[in-house]
Amino acid sequence: MNRLIVSALLAAGLATAAFTPAYAEDYASGAIKTMDTAKGGILTDAKGMALYTFDKDAAGVSNCDGGCAVKWPPVTAAAGAKADGDLSLVTRKDGSQQWAFKGKPLYFWMGDKKPGDVSGDGMGGVWHLAKE
Repeated sequence: MNRLIVSALLAAGLATAAFTPAYAEDYASGAIKTMDTAKGGILTDAKGMALYTFDKDAAGVSNCDGGCAVKWPPVTAAAGAKADGDLSLVTRKDGSQQWAFKGKPLYFWMGDKKPGDVSGDGMGGVWHLAKE
């Protein structure tokens, strides 16, 4: 009986470990991280939510506003945030600051529900995971 309980606890612990994001590096004071996934190393927020880029954006310019920004919320920067290596800041049309990676503004996908979800990759042929 004790072996069964220990086995169940061990299995539960391993299952939890399998879903814990493994971060390789922190950027922007920990606001953005990298995580290894089946699709390679991707950028995430501090909670492990995948970040995306939009092909219709120009370097340093976000073209996702209104209804687009409802489905693809921008990764906003805290007041006083500073650029960090490949991460820069883009000023949105409403004046807020958004993180960008190599000049490409970063977004979340409303369809991703938990850390490690990457369901927005390839959406409409214009949304892609932000990869390191």
